[in-house]
Amino acid sequence: MDAAQQEATARARELQRSWYGEPLGALFRRLIDDLGLNQARLAAVLGLSAPMLSQLMSGQRAKIGNPAVVQRVQALQELAGQVADGRVSAAEATDRMEEIKKTAGGSVLNNTTQNTSSTGATTVRRVVREIQSLLRSVSDAGEIIDAANSLAATHPELAEFLRVYGAGRTADAVAHYESHQS
Repeated sequence: MDAAQQEATARARELQRSWYGEPLGALFRRLIDDLGLNQARLAAVLGLSAPMLSQLMSGQRAKIGNPAVVQRVQALQELAGQVADGRVSAAEATDRMEEIKKTAGGSVLNNTTQNTSSTGATTVRRVVREIQSLLRSVSDAGEIIDAANSLAATHPELAEFLRVYGAGRTADAVAHYESHQS
């Protein structure tokens, strides 16, 4: 990627952060992880083509142009929070995603944190997801791994932190977090 493309991608991610609260790549990766989806399934539920989802995730495109898709993103965020809280089972989530896929309308993405009562496990998961989101908003997984490799010899614990939270799966980061609590 040349300098002009890198600048355009960085600009698109900044716009996404201002419009949606975070870059769409981080938001979509979290939905994929939390709801047990792959990119093709997420694209289908949202009503996007797989290439369009990929362009939004990579920062090649900044904005979701269809208000119905924005509403579906918001509905999936709410569903992911309910799954994390244990209020919705995996089977129920699958049924709800089919309902979400059929919805239309709306135009504002709610980027506020869910305000629900939560167990300690849910709180840990939310903390971990916030850490992941922050790391992934400043750099992509490849750059985070490069930084971790640079630190590994002199600061192995910090390198592990970067790998687990910056490029790993949420479940692994939760396990890491819990193993480091007193």
